[in-house]
Amino acid sequence: MCGILAVLGCSDDSQAKRVRVLELSRRLKHRGPDWSGLYQRGDCYLAHQRLAIIDPASGDQPLFNEDKAIVVTYEEYGENCVDMLDGMFSFVLLDTRDNSFIVAHDAIGITSLYIGWGLDGSIWMSSELKGLNDDCEHFECFRPGHLYSSKSGGLRQWYNLPWFSETIPSTPYDPLALRRALENAVIKRLMTDVPFGVLLSGGLDSSLVASITARHLAGTKAAKQWGAQLHSFCVGLEGSPDLKAAKEVADYLGTVHHEFHFTVQDGIDAIEEVIYHIETYDVTTIRASTPMFLMARKIKALGVKMVISGEGSDEVFGGYLYFHKAPNKEEFHRETCRKIKALHQYDCLRANKATSAWGLEARVPFLDKEFINVAMAIDPEWKMIKPEQGRIEKWVLRRAFDGEERPYLPKHILYRQKEQFSDGVGYSWIDGLKAHAAQHVTDKMMQNAEHIFPHNTPTTEEAYYYRMIFERFFPQNSARLTVPGGASVACSTAKAVEWDAAWSNNLDPSGRAALGFHLSAYDPQASATSAGIMPPNIVDSIPRMMEAGTLGLTISS
Repeated sequence: MCGILAVLGCSDDSQAKRVRVLELSRRLKHRGPDWSGLYQRGDCYLAHQRLAIIDPASGDQPLFNEDKAIVVTYEEYGENCVDMLDGMFSFVLLDTRDNSFIVAHDAIGITSLYIGWGLDGSIWMSSELKGLNDDCEHFECFRPGHLYSSKSGGLRQWYNLPWFSETIPSTPYDPLALRRALENAVIKRLMTDVPFGVLLSGGLDSSLVASITARHLAGTKAAKQWGAQLHSFCVGLEGSPDLKAAKEVADYLGTVHHEFHFTVQDGIDAIEEVIYHIETYDVTTIRASTPMFLMARKIKALGVKMVISGEGSDEVFGGYLYFHKAPNKEEFHRETCRKIKALHQYDCLRANKATSAWGLEARVPFLDKEFINVAMAIDPEWKMIKPEQGRIEKWVLRRAFDGEERPYLPKHILYRQKEQFSDGVGYSWIDGLKAHAAQHVTDKMMQNAEHIFPHNTPTTEEAYYYRMIFERFFPQNSARLTVPGGASVACSTAKAVEWDAAWSNNLDPSGRAALGFHLSAYDPQASATSAGIMPPNIVDSIPRMMEAGTLGLTISS
């Protein structure tokens, strides 16, 4: 996942300015450690840090006057070329014939991109905040599915599919079409000239991606270069749910499996570095980013430069446990739309920046443009969770891959309950974070929180702790405005909190906050621990037992 920095129309073409742009570009070097380049034309600068996944021996950037896909498409279609692009991208295209430029961001925001404005009238673009926050008067997230044109002087939305406007779809559920769409999305992402693998948590989404990859790897160019046996990677606390499930899936698929362990203290020690890299103070994002950040470092140390991951499925299919409370199919669908539109500030931000911190690229087939077109066109009545009919969360996806002949996954994995990544790595991870924060944030600090942090005021000690670290790295008001806020339960949007009045008393982004649905839900009577790190064998007193209706599935500890 490369890093880009562009300074456009800055009215300064001096050597000192060039040196400053190079200095700022080096802040993004972790994203592209393989090569760097700077193209200057008058008062426009295009800087690039390259992560070489395709054609690593050449293909250095920035590109100019070359026979490349974006350039050729632009030559023929102008700004409308963006509609024809497929994949994850952020790019700046400078037309040297008239010094005009366009900037575009992929439909979902899989890559990260920010736009800023300087006092001298310059416009800045950067893959990360740290590339422009010190030199811009104002900056913000560059919205996914949008394009900036210097000729029109503003942003316009180029991605305009029906689901984006939250129109309720009516296409009947076709399991075969859904399965083919996901298989195609995975196959499309097997194009690589470097060693790669899959992130495997043992949950439904990553397991399906791994299964499809393992089936289709043989015969590809990647298999000829690096071998036909797939490598899989998992991280967790000793004895965590993900480690156990991932090992079982890896054995079933025959992958070369790499299991990485971390301790609560390892994670706590990495928190400041994680916040610097992922550039947020959102609680659930930091919880999940930390183990992914630690895992990415280990993966890169093995010589792997690209991984395929399962982000996006829960947003597309309503897989979070709070969707059990969706009052009707219309609200269910609108919530999935809201979740997908916010991915660039949550899971995409995490997957992109936690891996890019170590020069590792994460590819996400569930957010493939064509796959989303198919999945979001399904009548949401089919996605609704109806336990009395044997339909648990993401039933349409599970059913699409539930075959007796050459099964993709064992039944109990295919129907495993949703675990959020920050929970699945080990329940004591979140408990340990809360206890650590309680040691560093006093009651007096919390009492004054609304005065210290009037925007997105932290309501918990953990949130306050993360906010202090973030503000130290990114003190500008524009920086704090790039982070979303609002009430949430089990990763819901603020709107979905309204689905159940009881949730307002249990606002926590962990999946275990979905009382009555998660197999290891928080004990509502349990008292919070105010000091010390929780031991790794903490369990909740709620019985871990669920029966899933006609599926005949029973899960117990």
